[in-house]
Amino acid sequence: MKFTKRKGLLVLTLVIGISRLEAQNDIKEQLVVPLSEPGKPYKLSVNLVGGSIVVTGYEGKEIIIDAQADPDKRNDNKETSSGMKRISGANPLDLSAEEKSNRISVHSQSTGRPIHLTIKIPRDNSTLKLGTVNDGDIEVSNVSGEMEITNVNGSIMLSKISGSVVANTVNGDLVVGLLSVDPKAPMAFSTLNGNVDVTFPASLKANMKLKSDRGEMFTDFDLEVDKTQPKVNKTSNAGMYRLTVDDWVYGKINGGGPEMLMKNMNGNIYIRKAKQ
Repeated sequence: MKFTKRKGLLVLTLVIGISRLEAQNDIKEQLVVPLSEPGKPYKLSVNLVGGSIVVTGYEGKEIIIDAQADPDKRNDNKETSSGMKRISGANPLDLSAEEKSNRISVHSQSTGRPIHLTIKIPRDNSTLKLGTVNDGDIEVSNVSGEMEITNVNGSIMLSKISGSVVANTVNGDLVVGLLSVDPKAPMAFSTLNGNVDVTFPASLKANMKLKSDRGEMFTDFDLEVDKTQPKVNKTSNAGMYRLTVDDWVYGKINGGGPEMLMKNMNGNIYIRKAKQ
């Protein structure tokens, strides 16, 4: 592991020797990222091309990142034509972490192998922005703060969290368990292929905006549904008018509050009330 510090920016980069890469199939490394201002609000951003992300809150003051890579499928056959061997790079994970003024950025450009990150973070005062594209799920637990989570080919599972959430995946379930919510923050939960399943505290006050194109919607809250006629949207282009019917379901929970948008195309929507 190599540490470089310049102009207040702490950069941590994994460096693994070629001989070590050849000696084992899986690569494992750990990064420990100290915060410039421990105990104060911080923002963690993680972006992967392929792999999974697991984030857990704990009582410490540092960001601890454990990284593991699957075997590189491109290296299954180490020899190519004419007896020539593939040359392996010095940093197969291609993973780096940067910290400046309590803003941490973790990313990898590795495309040959999925990378699986297990990250421990101080549980309070966090802002999380997590995203991956292929070969993995995103899980967050025991964390309080603002969360923006995106996935493309995998599920999103958030448990024992507090604060606000904007979460979207394309191919996978979205399951969220909220212990408490920011009473002023709107939230959004959506997937294209899978179920949206969110548990809110019983005291939730919200304006719900719901849509499931090819699925059903269920709740055990007393949802006051707006039964007025669907809204007709009118737009114009080059003198022509286009009319579309808004087929969203609108309703209020406990008198209403910030907007909670839940959208699905192929799957169900579950709005659950936490047991007291």
